[in-house]
Amino acid sequence: MTTLFTKIINREIPADIVYEDDDVLAFNDINPQAPVHILIIPKKPIATLNDLTEEDLALVGRLHLTAANIAKQQGFAEEGYRVLMNCNEHGGQTVYHIHLHLMGGRQFTWPAG
Repeated sequence: MTTLFTKIINREIPADIVYEDDDVLAFNDINPQAPVHILIIPKKPIATLNDLTEEDLALVGRLHLTAANIAKQQGFAEEGYRVLMNCNEHGGQTVYHIHLHLMGGRQFTWPAG
């Protein structure tokens, strides 16, 4: 299944890309929930967290390392930030290609906001 993110990876849909390497793409969310809201996706299509395999361990680690590096580069790592990944409908997932939300630039509260 081709998703919106696959189209962004293939440059069929434009995105404000902030980072890219052979395995990962990061771009600004078009509906930000914080002053900084970046989506970090693997170029390998994986629908949900439930679809991960042992083979994907390093890739998922790269998503998190990319988030930390972007937070440092953009200057909000020391103040703090939130990373979040949704899974399936009840978890709030709307695009079925795993993606890590990196949000910063404001104080977050738990459980929401």
